[in-house]
Amino acid sequence: MAHADLLITLTAYENNPNNVTIAFTMGTRALEKGHTVELLLLSDAVYLAETGYADKIDIGEPFQPIKELLPAFLRQGGKIKVCSACMKHNGVKEENLIEGSEVIQADDVIDSIMNSEKTLQLN
Repeated sequence: MAHADLLITLTAYENNPNNVTIAFTMGTRALEKGHTVELLLLSDAVYLAETGYADKIDIGEPFQPIKELLPAFLRQGGKIKVCSACMKHNGVKEENLIEGSEVIQADDVIDSIMNSEKTLQLN
């Protein structure tokens, strides 16, 4: 399994739109610089993987809204990984996830953290 140059872990959702925006902004910028990036959604952040959920997050200039950042992140090859236990705990259903997201287990979370080149934690 290939591991990311940059792993971004995120636990925030609409309760902390700044951290959500920073995660997607930095992830997109890293992709533009040619790095591989995984965005790991843990805890309440799993809601961001639901289709349409993140569209309402927009903190304003100079940042882009998530409805623009998220598709750009995926288009440029970014990977969104979603904790299955967190999904179950929060009632997020796999059939409601955005296309391109991947459901992962606890062992995958640990492997991603331990094997990525660098991490950015927004919790």
